[in-house]
Amino acid sequence: MSGFAYVVHGGHVESPDLHDALQRDGELRWFHLTTNDDHARRWLTEAAQLPPFIVDALTAAETRPRCDPVGDGAVINLRGLSSAMLTASDPLASIRLYASEGNVFSVTRKPMNAVDSVRSQVEKGRILDPGDLIAAIGDAITAELDPMGAELGDGLDDCEESLDIANAFELRRSVNDVRIRAIGYRRFLSPQRSALEKLSTLPQPWLRDDDRLHLAAAADRAARMAEELESIRERAALTHETLTDLRAEQIDQRSLIIAVVAMVFLPLTFLTGLLGMNVAGIPFAHRPWAFDGVVLVCVVMAIGITAYFVRRHWFRR
Repeated sequence: MSGFAYVVHGGHVESPDLHDALQRDGELRWFHLTTNDDHARRWLTEAAQLPPFIVDALTAAETRPRCDPVGDGAVINLRGLSSAMLTASDPLASIRLYASEGNVFSVTRKPMNAVDSVRSQVEKGRILDPGDLIAAIGDAITAELDPMGAELGDGLDDCEESLDIANAFELRRSVNDVRIRAIGYRRFLSPQRSALEKLSTLPQPWLRDDDRLHLAAAADRAARMAEELESIRERAALTHETLTDLRAEQIDQRSLIIAVVAMVFLPLTFLTGLLGMNVAGIPFAHRPWAFDGVVLVCVVMAIGITAYFVRRHWFRR
């Protein structure tokens, strides 16, 4: 089990180990664990003496963004970007928090980028209480996620600008990648907006008015990102359908050309097959101009059939 702790008292910031921080007093004590084993559950239960419900919430294997009031505190689950390699269906790392008057316990199973940003703010003395810390984590997560929507939108714009049948295969792969990523991000941003909104309205004394404003702003930004990702998902679906239509049109055009060529050569094949039978009675079989005559008839038939298809506009795209 690894982690860190901060104790903030009167603007002074200390960073003792986890066990020592439990024995100190301060306006803010932040205990953070980075683990996915049973050591975290044991420490939270035995050393921190948290109730079983809270321990279960902090150590759950699968989580979605949520906010639940628990007595004078609250259990909060949020999702943010991670430096670790994650799957396309689950692209965001989770942070589980329990906040109460003077204390914040947090647990991550994968490294989260926002944690490092918030640690820097704590060390600089900009975060003084649990409300400041929770608001800072929400702000850091949404601020880092905001450019992702613009990046996905720009990638889709590039695909739409280069929409052409010549590179349809590469474009379909790029569009599918954008669509999958947008769905993965939106899956967590919509409930994250609800969690931040609910947290901003909880009647907890450790949440001040400025904390509530920051949380509401973060929720609004999450809502805007969710709407943008939904728009990107719909645009990607339309672009994919357009590429599929272009591909089908190309196949139809090629099938038409093959059909026309087959129709041109079908009567010629019938004629040459008829004259090529090894039976007596084939007209002009022993005349010196017979071969030239058959070739001429075949050429005239081919020209006539082709002219018919041209007049019927079968070659028009």
